[in-house]
Amino acid sequence: MLSDGSMKAKAMLPTHMSAEVEAGKIQHLGLIRVLSHATSVIPNLPNKALIVTDCEVVSGALDREVGSESSSSAQKTQCDEKPKFLSAPVKSAAQIVQEEHGRAAPAARMGVSRRVYPLVSLTPYQGSWTIKVRVTSKGPLRTYRNARGEGSVFNVELTDEDGTQIQATMFKEAAEKFYPMFELGKATSFLYQVYYVSNGNLRMANRRFSAVKNDYEMTLNASSGVEEVTEPDGKPGVIPLVKYNFVKIEDLAAYVNKRELFDAIGIVQSVSSTMSVRRKVDNTEFAKREIVLVDQSQKTVAVSLWSSLAVEDGAKLLEMLPDAPVVVIRSVRANDFQAGVSLSTSPNSMVWINPDIPEARELRSWYDESGKDATLTSVGAGLSQRAGPTNDNRADISDITAPSVGEGKAAYFTVRACISYIKPDQTMWYTACSTCNRKVSEDSSRFWCEACQRHFDTASRRYIMLAKLTDHSGDAWVSFFNDQAEQILGVSADELATIKSQDDDQRQYSSQLSKVVWSSYVFRVSVAQTEYLGEKRQRITIRAVNDTDWASESRLLLAKMKLESS
Repeated sequence: MLSDGSMKAKAMLPTHMSAEVEAGKIQHLGLIRVLSHATSVIPNLPNKALIVTDCEVVSGALDREVGSESSSSAQKTQCDEKPKFLSAPVKSAAQIVQEEHGRAAPAARMGVSRRVYPLVSLTPYQGSWTIKVRVTSKGPLRTYRNARGEGSVFNVELTDEDGTQIQATMFKEAAEKFYPMFELGKATSFLYQVYYVSNGNLRMANRRFSAVKNDYEMTLNASSGVEEVTEPDGKPGVIPLVKYNFVKIEDLAAYVNKRELFDAIGIVQSVSSTMSVRRKVDNTEFAKREIVLVDQSQKTVAVSLWSSLAVEDGAKLLEMLPDAPVVVIRSVRANDFQAGVSLSTSPNSMVWINPDIPEARELRSWYDESGKDATLTSVGAGLSQRAGPTNDNRADISDITAPSVGEGKAAYFTVRACISYIKPDQTMWYTACSTCNRKVSEDSSRFWCEACQRHFDTASRRYIMLAKLTDHSGDAWVSFFNDQAEQILGVSADELATIKSQDDDQRQYSSQLSKVVWSSYVFRVSVAQTEYLGEKRQRITIRAVNDTDWASESRLLLAKMKLESS
């Protein structure tokens, strides 16, 4: 609620100003100067809301509300189209005419007026509107098939002069009509990819398919308007080129399997050759290439590039690999890989190599000064120990081994059980690349990594261990990857390999494995259905391990007994 001492109005701030609220700059009973604004209709109410698109802080919180001593009568609460109670810089008539002339489309200068709305003011309840935006991202034109038929679709990300972004999606006729019109990266002295867009539909945004921070997303149909601006006011200083949502590599654990899209930036450490992956649903083949990135956290992460990104951008990165280029990847998703973290591009992803942005320059400076000689570790190393299992989806082994569990997508459970058996003659480890943790092959006393396309002088072993878990309800074979197996056994795979090679009768080796048998742990597990030679199999993987806290287990058991008795 805003007040100037004599009148009040409901108001909203744009999302990009939330940082100032969280930092305490904009406070309750604080003074602000509104520099620009718009109004919006409130559904089912006669009043309008004020959209503050730009403001500056005058002072912190006052002792009392302005005008509270002099006014005891009820305050007016309506907001007019041009509120008189808000102070604004005084402008001359010539300035106002010039500004309106600059914001108008060419047709408006010939006598037809057009009002441009800021993106932050748009709501699903508005009728006609026009926005002035730059195309900051453009996805490929894709085809789809579903129960309602087939068609084409593509997305663009639009940014206005306030830096507010929104994703716009077009289907069928609209996709065919507007795909050649929306251009990305076209710029000359007087022509930039800035457009007037009008008469689309807004709805709540689905964050699974967009990295844009906006509560709404836009759909344009064939009757929507798209008009290119051919004047020099669309240069980068007026409308930002791209607004990134970067996540540091060391912070990726919070995004694993949450399907939230974000942006990644890093120095390219390795680039694999192109491989072909076949989709099970329709037998379609896709090109895939993996790259490994590192940033100032000295953590590395593998990124899967798909389709044209793997073929075209991946080939450029492979050619530029000796120069360790900086790469920015738009709209990626975090997944778990061998209980660690990997990234994967989405259909709307874009790749920029050595972009001229502050984050890229900062990353390049770090790498040239110290990063190229730093000791690097995978972002998944030690991840499970830090996260630890939770009490979410507590289950018995008989629950997680039911035939239908894990169909469609992986299911996650927390289980308290004992390790009843570790097969001593299994393949307990593999020789791994020190950069990407993929399997390497020995080549004339050196190690070749197919994923990185490089030779390494050294490599290390990493666990891939099978063990049987047992509780009161049954047992199940589960897979341990390196971090969890090392936590359980207390020795690294290299150390256990040394023990085995020096132990002629294997007594010390078997003793090391038997130390953990019948010890109780709390495991976080994932259950997924896989298919091998036409046969469905259930795969149970250990994601995290904790020692059993018997006091906590007792409290959980008491709570369960109370729930069942009530």
